Amino acid sequence: MSRFTPLRSFPRLAARQTTLNVIRPSLASPPIANAGLGQKRGYKRSPQPMRDVMTGEIIQTPDLDASLLKVTKTTSPKTPLPPSKLVFGKTFTDHMLTINWSSGNGWGNPEIKPYGKLELDPSSTVFHYAFTLFEGMKAYRQEDGTVRLFRPDMNMARMNRSAARIALPNFDGEALTELIKKLVVLDSEWIPKEKGYSLYIRPTLIGTQNALGVGPSSDAMLFVICSPVGPYYASGFKPVQLLATTKFVRAAPGGTGGYKLGANYAPGVVPQAEAAKEGYSQNLWLLGDEHALTEVGTMNLFVAFKKPDGSVELVTPPLDDVVLPGVTRDSALQLARAHSKGETIPGLPEKLVVSERKLVMADLVEAEKNGTLLEVFGTGTAAIVSPVDKIGYQDRDIIIPTGTDGLGDIAKGLLGRITAIQTGEIDHPWSVIANPVKST
Repeated sequence: MSRFTPLRSFPRLAARQTTLNVIRPSLASPPIANAGLGQKRGYKRSPQPMRDVMTGEIIQTPDLDASLLKVTKTTSPKTPLPPSKLVFGKTFTDHMLTINWSSGNGWGNPEIKPYGKLELDPSSTVFHYAFTLFEGMKAYRQEDGTVRLFRPDMNMARMNRSAARIALPNFDGEALTELIKKLVVLDSEWIPKEKGYSLYIRPTLIGTQNALGVGPSSDAMLFVICSPVGPYYASGFKPVQLLATTKFVRAAPGGTGGYKLGANYAPGVVPQAEAAKEGYSQNLWLLGDEHALTEVGTMNLFVAFKKPDGSVELVTPPLDDVVLPGVTRDSALQLARAHSKGETIPGLPEKLVVSERKLVMADLVEAEKNGTLLEVFGTGTAAIVSPVDKIGYQDRDIIIPTGTDGLGDIAKGLLGRITAIQTGEIDHPWSVIANPVKST
């Protein structure tokens, strides 16, 4: 399969994004031939644009090619901190991955090199117009040294979707996954083996064109950094308290709330600070006059209700171009639906109905009043699940049941199953091995 991406042009970006020929209509990443294999004759070729044989015009630019990877190992390796000293997002491994892109030449050669500073011009578009998006992933190391990634294809698809939304280049998702595997394996000694610990992986794509003026960035950089992290709840589960806010709005239909863009996160800092002043951990983002529920802070939301027939309904708000399509959200939905069809997960109700439907605050108020509100929790890469025990709404608190250990039965069951898959305790196609270890 060709590793070339059609040359993009931007005659009327606002009118028709589909004319951007680096923005593929499908989110599925095409397979890359011979990914990770070296070139013949002892050298690696540089990708070159494809030109029209008659006019010489560039008609296709090279896609991301994992076989062109250059690895430069650090000569000054750092000493990893003891697991007990780790603070989320404060410690970084020895190496990083960088790949540059330009509209004229496409994707350049990927390079794994010592972790260090980036050099960018002050006029770079990322600084002025928020051309930035990112992903959050994790790698896990088993006792035998096996390193696993959790559903990397989902992150790659979402990253490409986010890139398309802000006119940054798409890329071969399988190729980037191969490159991330190599980076993670190289720095695998940074992944603590202790239960609950992992390596947080942050792929990021930014616009780097050196020019002022709002328009598609002619240059971009994709980089990946890694940080060893401990369990989100190191000393037991601590339910969070939410402030259902109508003062601030996180996202609206037609906007960018359904994309993992940097611009979506800074505006949430002030609302969270205001919630903290009132004694709440996070915001519960509401939308519209009906006060429809959307997300919890930076997590997806789940609510469980007891039904008159004795069954339990597990509900999450629909995406509707407003809610971020979380990888953990999708995993929880698939596992819960599989449970309802007979693939039993301990702790989940025998009669479970799983729904993606609109929820409004009146539903929660009524459910608390009649005793049918069973659980509320958030899902995300960092915590996996985060239980909620209180929601502040219209000058009163809605009290939500939690288990004796701070976690409801459904959240606890889903957490256990997802964790078992992530760490390889349960064999599952979602768990992708980065470095097959031969048994001795």
